[in-house]
Amino acid sequence: MAPHPPTTAKRRWGSIVTGVLILCVMLFPLYWMLNTALQPGSGLLEVAPVPGSLDLSGFSKALGDQGGHLLTSLVVALGAVVVCLTIAAPAAYGLARFRLRGTRTLVFGTLITQMVPGIVIANALYTSYVDLGLVNSYFGLMLADASLGIPFSIVLMRSFMVSIPGEVIEAAQLDGAGPVRTFLRVVVPMSRNSLITAGLFAFLFAWSDFMFALTLNTTDDVKPVTLGIYQYIGAHVGDWGSVMAASVLSAVPAAILLVVAQKYIAAGITGGSVK
Repeated sequence: MAPHPPTTAKRRWGSIVTGVLILCVMLFPLYWMLNTALQPGSGLLEVAPVPGSLDLSGFSKALGDQGGHLLTSLVVALGAVVVCLTIAAPAAYGLARFRLRGTRTLVFGTLITQMVPGIVIANALYTSYVDLGLVNSYFGLMLADASLGIPFSIVLMRSFMVSIPGEVIEAAQLDGAGPVRTFLRVVVPMSRNSLITAGLFAFLFAWSDFMFALTLNTTDDVKPVTLGIYQYIGAHVGDWGSVMAASVLSAVPAAILLVVAQKYIAAGITGGSVK
């Protein structure tokens, strides 16, 4: 006789165990980073698997050295989000609402721009930034980082705005709303999930940017935390506890945003539904 198939309970437990193992493998680098940060006096080969005590001196040193760079990254990332959504939201609405010839080709071309290597864009931007006086400026870095998220945001928000019923927009226009007012009062509120999702990804793109920060800044006037940690490693190669503490601190804002906005991300990526 053929063996009986596994029961539903066994399958469920098997899925749980597999999921936990995969999660442990994925989170182990984060754990080791935090573990090393809590042992600031140890070398890489001397780090214990579990810290014997909570030594936060590495965090205090990293915060003192990198606190200003963290604030710079926050300002630049938030500014990049504003620029990205200001450009991407109307562009996505235009591509979704107005059935123009070549719209699909334009959307496809927008998506293809994500495949262009960052170093190519950075080198091209540097020459233009020198002529425009945007090198070593907050606004210049905001514009460059926003360019990382604009194509993705346009494609994402367009797929959401296409699902907005035309009757809703026509009703607003019959009530006397113009195109701009219809977009701001009707389309934007209904596209909240996609806006939050696009804004979050734009923030993450800007927060983790290293190429533009390295290429478009020649002084220490505007130094994001990614560039700060890069230079920090060279200056404190023997103090890995402080380096890892700085890395942990740089990961906290992104982790908090992902946890807070996870429900909006799921709804924004799947397209959402109109109530």
